[in-house]
Amino acid sequence: MADITDIKSILYTEKTLGMQEDGMIVVQTSPRMTKSGLKEVFREYFGIIPSRVNSLNQSGKTKRFRGVQGKQNDFKKFYVKLPEGAQIESLAV
Repeated sequence: MADITDIKSILYTEKTLGMQEDGMIVVQTSPRMTKSGLKEVFREYFGIIPSRVNSLNQSGKTKRFRGVQGKQNDFKKFYVKLPEGAQIESLAV
């Protein structure tokens, strides 16, 4: 069962801000989230049924921290197409 706590953040980059003008938002989630689970979270918490959802698994980068090699966490990105005229209150500009 998907939960709102599986959503880590909404990504704000130059590219994603341009996509938001067309009604597409990019959401970073935990790797266990599924498309149907994300649709359920949007319907339950935001009252919006997304018209399209695409997913992308992103592996964490390998980096050095104070001379010790480490790995950042893996995450999943979802590209969510909102229906015409729908907005999320926290994203309203």
